Amino acid sequence: MRHILVLLAGVILAASAGACSDERREAQAHSQNEESMTTAATDTATFGAGCFWCVEAVFQQLEGVTSVVSGYTGGTVPNPTYEAVCTGKTGHAEVSQVTYDPRKISYEKLLEVFWTAHDPTTMNRQGSDVGTQYRSAIFYHNEHQKELAEKYKARLAASEAFDAPIVTEIVPLKTFYNAEGHHQNYFDENPAKPYCMFVIAPKVEKIRKVFKDRLKAE
Repeated sequence: MRHILVLLAGVILAASAGACSDERREAQAHSQNEESMTTAATDTATFGAGCFWCVEAVFQQLEGVTSVVSGYTGGTVPNPTYEAVCTGKTGHAEVSQVTYDPRKISYEKLLEVFWTAHDPTTMNRQGSDVGTQYRSAIFYHNEHQKELAEKYKARLAASEAFDAPIVTEIVPLKTFYNAEGHHQNYFDENPAKPYCMFVIAPKVEKIRKVFKDRLKAE
């Protein structure tokens, strides 16, 4: 685990450095746009990494994250329900949409947390949760997010941090549907349920340990 985390940290630094020259050129050409981006109050990222209860709980721990909403995206059926998504026939993934303050936490750091919090080498599966709705996926909101995610994935693969190929898909976000109300803030509201105790809690504890300097004040 220590080996993987060291590689993750190195990869994120390399990915950020690789994008610097492009960002400088963009800043020179579009200074006003760049100014509005860097001073924006919030930005949004969308991740699929297994059950959205787990993903939601992980990102809720981070300083700079202002809200996390569980939902569905990546499918072909409009207005999907949880029951429909669970059949695997709608094409949707369970995801969490993260709203964050880019002045307090970067998209690169969110990517680092994403790849630390789940196994990106298992196709359509996280632990005992099996199905296309549990696939590892980054749904990017703009070209900058796409570039950072693809560079990070490529460097992570080259570093051989994992014993198997990374299967995370990187695709544009289309329509995001909020999940039903009882799926929101699930871990905080149901801490004594077995799934929360034995599946979600260990993931949260891992993130709190690895990213202890990035946590919200208690």
